[in-house]
Amino acid sequence: MKTNKKTQTKVQQVRSKNIRLTMRSLGIIALCTFIIVFFLPRNTGLNYSYEIGQPWGYGTLISTQKFNIIMSDSTLQTKKDSLNKRFMPYFSKDEQRVKSIKESLESLSDDEILVKQLGVVLDTIYSHGVMNSHDYDSLTTNGTDNIRVIGGNIANIVPLSSPYTIHMAYKYIMNNPVFLGRSVELRDMNINTILTENLIYEKDKSNAELQQQYDEMSSSLGFVRINEKIVDRGEIVTPEIYQKLKSYDKVIDQTTADDINIASPLLWGQVAWVFLLLLSLLTYLYIFRPDYFESWRHTTLVYLMITLFTVVASIMVARHYFHILILPCCMIPIIIRVFLDSRSAFFTHVVTMMLISLVLTQKYEFLSLQIVAGVVTVFNLRELTQRSQIIHTAIIITATYVLFYLAQQFAAGAEIKDIDRHILTYFCINGFLLLLTYPVFWILEKTFGLVSDVTLVELSNTNHPLLQKMSSEAPGTFQHSMQVANLASDVAKRIKAKTQLVRTGALYHDIGKLERPVFFTENQAGGNPHKHLPAQKSAEVIIAHVTKGLQLAEKYNLPQQIQDFIRTHHGCGLTRYFLVTYKNEHPNEDVDESLFRYPGPNPETKEQAILMMADAVEAASRSLQEYTEDSISQLVDKIIDTQMNEGYFRTCPITFLDIENAKDVFKERLRIMYHTRISYPELNVNNS
Repeated sequence: MKTNKKTQTKVQQVRSKNIRLTMRSLGIIALCTFIIVFFLPRNTGLNYSYEIGQPWGYGTLISTQKFNIIMSDSTLQTKKDSLNKRFMPYFSKDEQRVKSIKESLESLSDDEILVKQLGVVLDTIYSHGVMNSHDYDSLTTNGTDNIRVIGGNIANIVPLSSPYTIHMAYKYIMNNPVFLGRSVELRDMNINTILTENLIYEKDKSNAELQQQYDEMSSSLGFVRINEKIVDRGEIVTPEIYQKLKSYDKVIDQTTADDINIASPLLWGQVAWVFLLLLSLLTYLYIFRPDYFESWRHTTLVYLMITLFTVVASIMVARHYFHILILPCCMIPIIIRVFLDSRSAFFTHVVTMMLISLVLTQKYEFLSLQIVAGVVTVFNLRELTQRSQIIHTAIIITATYVLFYLAQQFAAGAEIKDIDRHILTYFCINGFLLLLTYPVFWILEKTFGLVSDVTLVELSNTNHPLLQKMSSEAPGTFQHSMQVANLASDVAKRIKAKTQLVRTGALYHDIGKLERPVFFTENQAGGNPHKHLPAQKSAEVIIAHVTKGLQLAEKYNLPQQIQDFIRTHHGCGLTRYFLVTYKNEHPNEDVDESLFRYPGPNPETKEQAILMMADAVEAASRSLQEYTEDSISQLVDKIIDTQMNEGYFRTCPITFLDIENAKDVFKERLRIMYHTRISYPELNVNNS
């Protein structure tokens, strides 16, 4: 009954965990779906890339509806400028101002003759009209020839050369022959103080009529009928064709934009498409990579990459910022491969490209190009051992883009002269942007607490300060760690675990022994200090190498994943040698086994389990009296079976088949490591 209750409790715990993980993952998918759909264009516009003077790089484009060909902005502006030049603005004449000026004139001088002469000249000036100098200059600059002066109910056309400005009127008076020899008297009168405009610009009336003429002006260069060809493959895009394309794009945009609302089939179709694609990726993780499914860091990283690249692509296409081929899409499989694995990288890449294709017209060409590039990327990074591989990969991806694009074009019937060289330039820019993967690695490592294979490769370099310190101060431990690293990495290869991760973890798992290296047998050249210590104290010293190792790992900024290997490589196991010694010395005493037990926890990943097995097997193999096939096989079986029986692997996703394969690898490797050399024969003295 107790067993059944425990089993039921465990089943309920597992079920509760799965529900919690599923709800979390579905929440991430829902959020990503909302963000992606929010940025997706709500139209079925052309979304083609074309330029005047370049060949049309797509198939024949046929109009699906009748539309007017609108003028280009420059052509329309030219027509407006011509209309502005011909347009005659309205001015009204203020007669009261002339009377007021004449009345003011009498107060300027007592010379009645001079005043009378000035009155006559002013009548002549104001009969032509005086306007504001700013209005006059503006009309002159605009090229206006005539204006209309409103007098009563009639608007008379007057040449712009007829009216005066105040400056021109004053100059006319001062240079008039009537006042010959009297210029000093005129200046003393300060006539300019009474001169004012009598032609008032009717801005509202003029603007209203000009706008009406704008509206009546045709902005159409003709029209295109339904099913009429707009442009054919390889045809040079002339200014006329360019305007047809622009007009067609605008009409389609407007037509679809008018139909979009919350109940639109297009909107909900996008939601369903995005959600199902993201859900398919989640299903893949749940079935094939449950370790990533259970890790919020890995799940979030995958969906962040998908969302980020899809949103950027949507903005680029909708706003026509850059060509879509500039977007370094292959950065996705590079990043996912480095932090996860090759299969997940390719699956993620395919899902992202299918989402991006939603915003494109030439979906087939884009998808085929990117999927081939994704395959090349994953294949080239299947074994990542150094940073320079990213540079090589960027070059290979660029070459793949170019070759596959040329193959696409030639397969479609294009000739060399039809190849758009701008596309080749975009591929080169794309390859250069892939180099930004380096800083992206660093950002993602710091953000998600993940560790890339590139970082692991750097840490596994024996020139690392901590490994150099171990090599000089604890050479036995260093050699032990190297042997464990080799054994563990061979097992990881066999059972498809993370080889580089387990190798790097093995190199650092015993760094805590640097604190007191002489207390560990592999570093002892002479005496054994444990002979002078009680068993309980010796166990304390041995167990402390785990906590000391974690302290050193913190000091040297080792990633959390490497620290986990230090923490779990003994699990919750016992220092059995000292426990048995203590029991033998105190036969009648109840022993507190917790004093002889490592703090744990037990391994939580397949890689940590591999290291625990490799560490125990390598250490125990040194104590064998003879190295035969049977003794090695029995040793490996005994150690690993004991670990299994004591439950060290219950909390990690390693299978019985994985453990059997690990045993086979250990046996093979130990036989090679400890093989007996053939004795060389000695020369018989009698034959010399």
